[in-house]
Amino acid sequence: MAESDEEYVQDISDDEVEAHQVTRGAGGGSRATGQGSRGAGWEVTRTWENVVEGADGTISSTVEGLLEAGKRKRLLKDTTPLQRGIIRHLLLVLDLSTAMSEKDLRPTRYLLTLRYTTAFITEFFEQNPISQLGIIGTRDGLALTISPLSGNPNDHIANLQQLRDQEPKGQPSLQNALDMARAALFHAPTHTTREVLILFGSLLSSDPGDIHSTISALVSSHITVSIIGLAAQVAICLTLATRTNPSLPPSQTYTVALNEQHYRDLLMRATTPPTTPHSTDGNSGVKSSLLMMGFPSRIVDLSPTLCACHSRPTRGGYLCSRCSSKVCSLPTQCPACGLTLILSTHLARSYHHLFPLRNWKEVSWARASASSDQSFCFGCQTPFPERPAMPRPQSTSDCQRHDRMTLATSRSQPRAPKQAAPSANKDGVSESGRYECETCGRFFCIDCDVFAHEIVHNCPGCQSREGELARVGVSGGDGEMEVVVEDGA
Repeated sequence: MAESDEEYVQDISDDEVEAHQVTRGAGGGSRATGQGSRGAGWEVTRTWENVVEGADGTISSTVEGLLEAGKRKRLLKDTTPLQRGIIRHLLLVLDLSTAMSEKDLRPTRYLLTLRYTTAFITEFFEQNPISQLGIIGTRDGLALTISPLSGNPNDHIANLQQLRDQEPKGQPSLQNALDMARAALFHAPTHTTREVLILFGSLLSSDPGDIHSTISALVSSHITVSIIGLAAQVAICLTLATRTNPSLPPSQTYTVALNEQHYRDLLMRATTPPTTPHSTDGNSGVKSSLLMMGFPSRIVDLSPTLCACHSRPTRGGYLCSRCSSKVCSLPTQCPACGLTLILSTHLARSYHHLFPLRNWKEVSWARASASSDQSFCFGCQTPFPERPAMPRPQSTSDCQRHDRMTLATSRSQPRAPKQAAPSANKDGVSESGRYECETCGRFFCIDCDVFAHEIVHNCPGCQSREGELARVGVSGGDGEMEVVVEDGA
């Protein structure tokens, strides 16, 4: 039989022919760029060319540099203080159709999405403790509520774990999912954000009506939609993200995941609150207003009493500062009087998004040598690496011998193309392993850099410096007492 790229089909119906047709192009899960019917072009990244042996003959220094570059890449982001909506209402829409059973993302798109969504829920409430989250699924052309809007991450994770026993099936329906999300966000207060994040793995949407009318309704309700695609780019998804986010470029609202790590990075990017849009006509989706909140204290009763949120007998809880109703956990809304109940730590964790910690700059060897007193990391007290010794200069006879050998080699072999010298601060990595806070001038290691910017959101050097200033101000000379009070203290 002659060679052929097409499948051999004989004596079957038209429906079976359509089922056996091979689609060549940007299909679900394809990661190659086709160059024709008989050839395919593959993007090859020669990562092995970036590996360089160190002075000891090993590649350990290169591996450590790549790991440090990965940590530093997550930190090099814009730290400009912007007005953001720290009280968010976010609905997460999951694609539960048969397209999620593809294995281009290991183990499958479906299982990977469930795992990443669980991590996203934990990180979302860690960064936005006074916000609310809900989960919606779509399959068989329908939309179903997986977890309603609430501020308890344990309930969302428990409801999400039940999907592991189910299999993806049918086709998704963007219109039904968006209508359900719009109905859930309809009663959200004006001082909160209304957001929808869609994890879409299919290339089509089975809608009962005109989806463009649904998009217009979302725009009028000031609901923003962001999409993370797992297959090729879909035109209706691009239209949806563009129309609901007119002030943002499409690359920030609709992105297709390239691999597992890129998928996780895109999902975790949604934990940062969006910027508040400004409008000249005053018809903005988020309006600035004063919000009354209560800060209750935890109590422990001698005997169990019913809580107002679940009507379950519990001993511990929190009393509402307005009506003294007992609730189980915070943050929440008082079921009796409707007062928002939070802790001061919740408000502080949400506040850091408005004034992010500035990026620390790389320290060169010249700067490190000038500050010889800072030989340890100020945060963890880990000693910094010593400056590598300069190579020993060669003698005149060694240089002449090396020149003769190089000349003989160049005559027998073709000359390789010149490569550019590696930059000392490539990807924001410091050549000395030190990173300096421009405010206090302290040096830190890369691990403390990541910990300060992603966990505590404060500089240990600046905080200790403020404490020293406060102590010096209180114990002033000449019998006078000075008190240094920072703004907001």
